[in-house]
Amino acid sequence: MPTLAQVLAEHTREGVLWEPLDSRRIRCFACGHYCPIFEGQPGVCKVRFNRGGRLQVPWGYVAGAHCDPIEKKPFFHVRPGAAAFSFGMLGCNLHCPFCQNWVTSQALRDPRAVSRPLQASPEEIVRQALKSGAEIVVSTYNEPLITAEWAAAIFEQARPHGLLTGFVSNGYAHPRVLEYLRPCLDLFKVDLKCFDDRNYRRLGARLEPVLDSIRSIHRMGFWMEVVTLVVPGFNDSDEELARIAGFLAGVSVDIPWHVTAFHSNYKMDDGGSTPPESLARAARIGRGAGLRYVYSGNLPGRLPGGEDTFCAGCGAALIRRYGYRVTDYRLTAEGRCPECSRELPGRWRR
Repeated sequence: MPTLAQVLAEHTREGVLWEPLDSRRIRCFACGHYCPIFEGQPGVCKVRFNRGGRLQVPWGYVAGAHCDPIEKKPFFHVRPGAAAFSFGMLGCNLHCPFCQNWVTSQALRDPRAVSRPLQASPEEIVRQALKSGAEIVVSTYNEPLITAEWAAAIFEQARPHGLLTGFVSNGYAHPRVLEYLRPCLDLFKVDLKCFDDRNYRRLGARLEPVLDSIRSIHRMGFWMEVVTLVVPGFNDSDEELARIAGFLAGVSVDIPWHVTAFHSNYKMDDGGSTPPESLARAARIGRGAGLRYVYSGNLPGRLPGGEDTFCAGCGAALIRRYGYRVTDYRLTAEGRCPECSRELPGRWRR
């Protein structure tokens, strides 16, 4: 029986995000590793590889596809209550021990992660999204940067139908992949996992490329929301949370920051889940740093108001939520507060 790597090698085509280095190596530009790859070898992600001096990239399959509320991604400032058609492939450029999607992201690193590809085409995915009543198509479940060419092909099919397009990403990007995605991508959710380079290296990355990506994503006009999974003992100190919040506020005080609860999972399954008090503390730190829209998630109903959107001008409640469900929506058709007419940043229905 063929291995998963052998199966995935048959679901590839030549990529776009690469260039030759010399007679033996090519350079990949899909993510912040910008791997030099020798003939017959994969990059750090294990799904992009050098075959005959050309970069082969994932193509023609999904490992999962499902219609979710947009709030689950989470995007709170994008068409609240809308259905988002989510699709993903296999592999990741990081190896986080607390990964919440490890069955797909770590499929080529961990033999316990059993996930098989299902053949698909961009046209089929868009048809399924439209049939599901989705308003947004989102690449998620694994790291979408390493399958950027596949996502771009889907998004190019989706946009003529009026669908928004999004990435749920760790943000470990190279500038060239952001430019490549710019014409076809609307939304970017970035996981800012901590603010300590040593801890980022434990996950298989570096901090600075993620910070550079957040600055670039904002500057390039994508709609961006940032998530920090608050992991006890890893990134939950007041100092580290304040550094994250201060950095984001320095980019834009209008970036929504989601501080979400870690639930024991994968290699960190010893019961150390995030208590509500830690999320409340993180939210206070975020607001204290000047961020206007801070959300505490993954603990529905346990932090009153933590999932709700308030006007940054008059303080009126504009959108109320319980988990992934919108319970009240008061924005005007132009995306403004009905009390003071202040515009709420985001992507709203008209």
